[in-house]
Amino acid sequence: MERRAKPATTIDEYIAQYPADVQRILKKVRTIIRKSAPNAEEKISYGMPGYFLNGRLVWFSALKNAIGFYPLPSGIVKFKKELASYRQTKGAVNFPLDEPIPYELISRITKFRVKENLKKKPAKR
Repeated sequence: MERRAKPATTIDEYIAQYPADVQRILKKVRTIIRKSAPNAEEKISYGMPGYFLNGRLVWFSALKNAIGFYPLPSGIVKFKKELASYRQTKGAVNFPLDEPIPYELISRITKFRVKENLKKKPAKR
């Protein structure tokens, strides 16, 4: 999957640079995150769609053969069993494009991260 040379400055631009089949998945992931975190600020961060609510919340990205989802380490640890079959790092998980994307799990992880962030002191601006 090839990206444009110019980095995206909006989420719409980010999604538009991928093939139609990947765009459909990215749009659905975006919709799920927005429904799960309706008050989160949405912006490009680290070159990918990011969400912020009282601090860093989650990100997602298109990879060569997967969708990357980045709920920070706490999101990975909390859902360790459900994420066990996916390639992951300390703060990220990859959902292969040739398997069904676990949208419901993305929603639950995002909602968990919202609750977690709302317990923290407000982030400084």
